[in-house]
Amino acid sequence: MQMMEILAYIASALIGISLGLIGGGGSILTVPVLVYLFGLNPVLSTSYSLFIVGSTSLVGAINSYRKGLVRIKTALLFGLSSITTVFLTRRYLIPIIPDQLLMIGGFSVTRYLATMVLFAILMIAASLAMIGDNNKLKSGETSKKGVHIPRLLLTGVAIGLATGLLGAGGGFLLIPTLVLLIGLPMKEAVGTSLLIIALNSLIGFIGDLGHFDINWLFLLKITAIAIAGIIAGEALSKQISGQKLKKGFGWFVLMMGTYIIVKELFLKKQTP
Repeated sequence: MQMMEILAYIASALIGISLGLIGGGGSILTVPVLVYLFGLNPVLSTSYSLFIVGSTSLVGAINSYRKGLVRIKTALLFGLSSITTVFLTRRYLIPIIPDQLLMIGGFSVTRYLATMVLFAILMIAASLAMIGDNNKLKSGETSKKGVHIPRLLLTGVAIGLATGLLGAGGGFLLIPTLVLLIGLPMKEAVGTSLLIIALNSLIGFIGDLGHFDINWLFLLKITAIAIAGIIAGEALSKQISGQKLKKGFGWFVLMMGTYIIVKELFLKKQTP
């Protein structure tokens, strides 16, 4: 049990370190860490994840702002649809989702199972985005045709739903959107993404207040560890190749996502 707790705390630090090193990806680990290492319920874990990811990303966004790498107006424009979607999802949709969603033959699809499988799918999508070579992103090539507002708003809604339902920041979707649709340079896209993630996550967590019994001591402890991780990650980013690390982290996330699907669908009895 002590070894499991040590691993859990190390993993909590890695959440922040990855955010500091590569500007995203770490939040995708938060729910699995809370569920599998700390033993929390997946639905409660999505709520805790919003606070941890939001607080950690806010620290990263503040550091990026000091370096002039955050576009406040862009964050607020993009965040208009995503923040609204996150809040409405957490406040009104999450509380009415039943514990048992449907029966497929003799197989019961529970809220627990759906949460973890959807999260695993999101992890696999995130990993493929991190592993793949996007020449436009690497070269800094951006769109010259102006901002496509409807597409931007729809992307914001999609990211808001992912954040609201699963507690993931969605940085792997945000950064390409900010670079390719809005035309931000890569470094500014990372800093602006951190601010959007912070706003989405923290406002989503506010929508949860009153729906869950929050263990504040535990939550603040894990958040403090993750924040220490992002500070360390930003310091290390000057010495480590972010592109190589991003690919390695992407393969790790891919293995984790695949493991969750196999574990939840094939290697365990259904959880009520």
